[in-house]
Parts: sequence; C-alpha cells; structure tokens
Amino acid sequence: MDAVDAAAALRMACAAAAGERPPMYTVAINPEKVMRARREPSLRPVLEGAGLRVPDGVGVVLASRLRGGRVRERVTGIDLMLAVAEEAARRGWPVYLLGAAPGVAERAADALVRRFPGLRVAGTGDGYFRGRDAEVCERVRRSGARVLFLALGSPAQEYWLSAHLAETGCRLGMGVGGSFDVLAGRTARAPAWMRRLGLEWLHRLLREPARYRRMLVLPVFLLLALAERRPAASRP
Repeated sequence: MDAVDAAAALRMACAAAAGERPPMYTVAINPEKVMRARREPSLRPVLEGAGLRVPDGVGVVLASRLRGGRVRERVTGIDLMLAVAEEAARRGWPVYLLGAAPGVAERAADALVRRFPGLRVAGTGDGYFRGRDAEVCERVRRSGARVLFLALGSPAQEYWLSAHLAETGCRLGMGVGGSFDVLAGRTARAPAWMRRLGLEWLHRLLREPARYRRMLVLPVFLLLALAERRPAASRP
C-alpha cells in the first residue's frame, strides 16, 4: 500500500473532482478486503485499479509497521467523505448520494447540507437497482454530479465503481459503506475516544456480535504480513 495520510488523500480526491487529474474511484483498504482479494482473484484488479487507496482499518496500519512500511494513520471512509463534502460545498461541486435502503440517502444528504451549508446535492437514490445499472448511470450523468458517494457495501461498491464510474460522468467516485446510515442517524458511530485508539472495530462488534466471523481474518492477515516482512537490509 502506498503511504498516504488524511491530508494527502483529500488533496488527491479533490484534484480528481476538480478535473486536475483523470476521473478515479477510491477504495478504503482493510484486512477483510485484502483477505477476500486473496480468495477472489477478480477483486484484486478492482482494488489495484483505484486511483486512491486509503488505510481504513487499524489492522492495515499494524501490518504496515510490521513490514517496515510508512502508513502511520487510518484514513476512514466516512472521514474522507466528510472532508470531500466540505470541499465540494466550498467549490460548488454537485454531489450524488447513491445506495443504502430506501430513504436513507435522502436523509444522509439532508444531514450533509445542514453540516456544510451550500453543498449542492444533484440527486439521491437507494441501492436497490440490480439490473438497472445503465438507467442509474444515465440518471447520475444527467444530474451533472462531479462526485458520487456510493453505499452498496463492500466489495459490491468497488466492483460497481470499477465497472460504471465512467458511465456516470462523475470525476470522483467514493465507496462509503455504511456512512449513509451513520449520517441518517440509523447507526451510531464509535465515540471519539475509541476512534482515536483504533477501537472502532470493537464498537461495531459490540453492536453487531455476528460480525465476529468477519473479524477472524485479522489475526491471519497480521500473521501473513509478519511472514512476508522484508528483511531489514532490503528496506529503503
């Protein structure tokens, strides 16, 4: 993973939205996605095709340290989304919110507008559009949106952005997972102190115990990172 901090991620995302670099989609990398890509060969080129990959997950930060990498902080998907939305409000970029359950994108858009007055929401739509990709892409294109926030869950949102971002006419596509639910007030985010300590995963596990199966990949991921650690002499 390339070393990238929150400020650098925001600069890159905004450069794409502004047309200063080619259109791109972003991917928030966590251990679950990395391990799934090892099992699912079609996912790896989707992740690698992202113009911006950010370390969303304390496991990725730990793995980087084990391997002598330069990633030192998490860049969560929702925090990057909020930073891009704030910049979009300042620069007048229209945004489109697509995904989640019916009505959620609309409530999330209202929350963003309240938080960032002047933000232009070009349109919203739920995530139940299987088989109507062309229709949805055309709707987004006609809206004139420059930024697409997509909440389909992972890896569905990454696959969709890889295949369809160009058809939407947007300059920047961001897979934002459950961020709409948080903004709409349907799901509570971890307290700030837990986020600072990298314990957001624990908060989610306590709220959704069934997630424990998904989190079992973390020790395997870290063991693989340790096993693949570069010898000290070979590090730059």
